[in-house]
Amino acid sequence: MSIGKNIQFLRKQKKITQEQLAEKMSVSRQTVSKWETDEIIPELNKLISLCDMFSCKIDALIRENLTDHEEIYSEITIKTIKGFRMARYVMITPNPENDVNRYMESWAEKSGLLAFNPNAQRIGWDFPYVSFELQNRFGLWGYVSAYILPDGFDTDCPGVEYADQTEAEYAVITINDPFAACERIRNAYKKILDYLQADGFREKSKDNVLSCFEHVYEKNGRTYMDVHIHTESVSRTDAFTNFS
Repeated sequence: MSIGKNIQFLRKQKKITQEQLAEKMSVSRQTVSKWETDEIIPELNKLISLCDMFSCKIDALIRENLTDHEEIYSEITIKTIKGFRMARYVMITPNPENDVNRYMESWAEKSGLLAFNPNAQRIGWDFPYVSFELQNRFGLWGYVSAYILPDGFDTDCPGVEYADQTEAEYAVITINDPFAACERIRNAYKKILDYLQADGFREKSKDNVLSCFEHVYEKNGRTYMDVHIHTESVSRTDAFTNFS
């Protein structure tokens, strides 16, 4: 563990120079350099200010090796997601994600979707309209699972809601092995929100556009999850993604 390496890692994630960090901390650039090489340890008030700036806990800054996160999370990019049509279903149960995913897998078989395209992509997101009483008294939560309907596939198979998503821009981060620890997915959302705030973007609410969603997939024998949060339209685009 190195406080200096953690400070350097967080500074680079924030995309600021030593000079910029020094100005924000009201110290010299040389002091920041000595922090990052562990020549000196920041005073307690500076540690607190660093944690406020980097949105991290002081215990993590001091005790953890934050550079390990480089292997867990990708860089955040802004992507344009083309419009698509989806079939979706929501369940409110003690284990809604697994329950609704199994339901949608069964629907995909019955509707012929998987015969048409065995690699049809499935996305999901938390269902926010579950009361406090249901959550805390009965342990119930909500989750939505949806299949992206590929071009050329047509069905009116019942048991789902059909909906259209218009083209929209999202901030996206990829998580390596997302289910290895429960906090990985939660931290991914936090990283995106911190990134949007730091870079002048903001979340955007818009009709016919999902505010956020997750996409889990396998690649080279590993499990990955892409987390998407809808942003206000921006002029720069780092990638263009087509789900169909």
